[in-house]
Amino acid sequence: MDDEQQRPEHGPLAGFTVGVTAARRADELGALLQRRGATVLHAPAIRIVPLADDSELLAATKQLIDQAPDVVVATTAIGFRGWVEAADGWGLGDALLERLRAVELLARGPKVKGAVRAAGLTEEWSPASESMAEVLDRLLEQGVDGRRIAVQLHGEPLPGFVESLKAGGAEVVGVPVYRWLPPEDLGPVDRLLDAAVSRGVDAVTFTSAPAAASLLSRAEERGLLPELLAAFGHDVLPACVGPVTAVPLQGHGVDTVQPERFRLGPLVQLLCRELPGRARALPVAGHRLEVRGHAVLVDGELRTVPPAGMSLLRALSRRPGWVVPRAELLRALPGTGRDEHAVETAMARLRTSLGAPKLIQTVVKRGYRLALDPATDAKYTDG
Repeated sequence: MDDEQQRPEHGPLAGFTVGVTAARRADELGALLQRRGATVLHAPAIRIVPLADDSELLAATKQLIDQAPDVVVATTAIGFRGWVEAADGWGLGDALLERLRAVELLARGPKVKGAVRAAGLTEEWSPASESMAEVLDRLLEQGVDGRRIAVQLHGEPLPGFVESLKAGGAEVVGVPVYRWLPPEDLGPVDRLLDAAVSRGVDAVTFTSAPAAASLLSRAEERGLLPELLAAFGHDVLPACVGPVTAVPLQGHGVDTVQPERFRLGPLVQLLCRELPGRARALPVAGHRLEVRGHAVLVDGELRTVPPAGMSLLRALSRRPGWVVPRAELLRALPGTGRDEHAVETAMARLRTSLGAPKLIQTVVKRGYRLALDPATDAKYTDG
């Protein structure tokens, strides 16, 4: 068996660390990322109030049973199923289904339509686009003045939806299928924030607007909001499952990336393209060196590097071909030591980790440099 066949396989996200803020389906998202090689830092930024324990949903359900709406808008499959299950638990399931059979029931997209039909109901209409904007357009075209419209809320803001219905003269009843609250244990969130501002993660994923808002709020409480926004602006990629999720981040001027299809799978695929595309690849000493978050690819082979070594390598790769003084490399090391011997120790370990000692040259009495190939040296060292 040749070396190429013996080389271990690694996923497109190998060497990258990704923060996951999701509360619901966090395990699924984490597994998808890990399967592609990522290290996952899980920090649920919100918690969900269980449906059957939620007095607000109980009150809204009783209100709709007692006073029929003209229209009910179902927005998520899991939320609609949960509403029916919770009503069953309260002994109101049959009454709720009877009420829903007698009203105009709109389902936002195929998944919601499936949940509606599984409950023995039939939707009046469902947009193929899964767009709440299309649902709103249909309602406004029909005219909503004087109509009573119940909207199943799902924890995320519906920008302009409720306001537009009210402006058109409708009475809007919110059905809070589940509520978001801050997590009981803030430790994981704080660790994610610390990792983000110190560039210890390469990306943070968001699958709900409340999670994004909660993370920003906690950063503000800790006085870290400016640093977090700076990290999102340069080194840490904020990836949102869709435009609604991105609203709190955009409110702070943060540009996000989003998949074309608002699902977990496409979100992970997006990261598989974006993160390797952001990694710096350099021709060094006859090898191809690609610097990732906590690992390095040398000629396509994954090499795990200790944190101190990664700090040195990042400092060297910022100015490939240039000599970086020991004093500057010492400042780049984690901690606040003053002994330049720490640089030599970390450098020796880095060279061992890379498996190709000649990638980094020692320049006597000056410092170290990446041994950039001569053909490309002028590109990086001139000017």
